[in-house]
Amino acid sequence: MPTRSSSNLVGNSSSNPTTTNPKHRNRRRSKQPFSLEESPAVTMADQRTMAELLCAPTEGYAEAIVVPPILAEHFELKHSLINMMTSDQFFGLEKDNPHDHIRWFNKISSTIKYKDLPNSAIKLMLFPFYLAGTACRWLEKEPPRSILTWEDLVSKFINEFFPPSRTTNLRNEISKFQQKFDESFHEAWD
Repeated sequence: MPTRSSSNLVGNSSSNPTTTNPKHRNRRRSKQPFSLEESPAVTMADQRTMAELLCAPTEGYAEAIVVPPILAEHFELKHSLINMMTSDQFFGLEKDNPHDHIRWFNKISSTIKYKDLPNSAIKLMLFPFYLAGTACRWLEKEPPRSILTWEDLVSKFINEFFPPSRTTNLRNEISKFQQKFDESFHEAWD
């Protein structure tokens, strides 16, 4: 039975000494001496400082909605207006009708008027506050700087949450509607 001290003896005949004693696994060293002259020259392509290298990247965080430059002086979105937008948010659920939500959003945002500021710019700024849940994630996944106008936003929003296939399905349901002879219209529709 080998003991700890006898396993390190010179006379220990093992074909692979690193497998018999796990403590000595990393003891093999190269027999060639280290020389700086033989090492390839290291080139620094990146000339940034350590502080610059440790900073978090800021690229790729642009918003999908591009708001045009605002020329109006002293313009700000009031907290009460943002709270009004969040009171009836669009979640993107199956039961949510995006057309109704766009109509409501237009109605609320049309009450806001600023000199030298187009209403479409106000709508573009307010719309992200109006979304929640799935709808908010949809806007976050849109490519950066891909929505330039209010019309772009409405088109993408409607196509995402009320796609043409849904319109076709509803049209087919309506065209297949049948009323039995003994049913009233309201009973058949239900």
